[in-house]
Amino acid sequence: MKRTYGGGCHCGAVRFEADVDIAAGTAKCNCTICTKMRLWSVRAAPAAFRLLSGADMLTDYRGANPVAHHLFCSRCGVHPFEWVDVPNMTGAKYYNISVTCLEGIDIDELVAAPVTYFDGLNDEWGERPDEVRHL
Repeated sequence: MKRTYGGGCHCGAVRFEADVDIAAGTAKCNCTICTKMRLWSVRAAPAAFRLLSGADMLTDYRGANPVAHHLFCSRCGVHPFEWVDVPNMTGAKYYNISVTCLEGIDIDELVAAPVTYFDGLNDEWGERPDEVRHL
């Protein structure tokens, strides 16, 4: 069931709301940036995501995947969410929200939710990587 969560970066400059269903599943990717950030995310459609404040504090970093916008707060450096443009595996723009930046999340629900692993390192987005223990 979808629930509205508030969230943001560490210093509070970036604030957002998102309607997500944690129990439906979360995701981890083995690409170089997601691995270095230890990104654990939940997906949201654009209509389910609202940036409340801090747009001017966000820095957009794009690495090897030019459609992935890895946003981080220029003050505290935290990566609260990213958005992925098309073309991508879903065919529509979406947001990956860092579950660690959501407030009031039920830890039991989070750890019980299924995790999908993506092999972004080898550009095999529909495949599970052979090694996921470090993610």
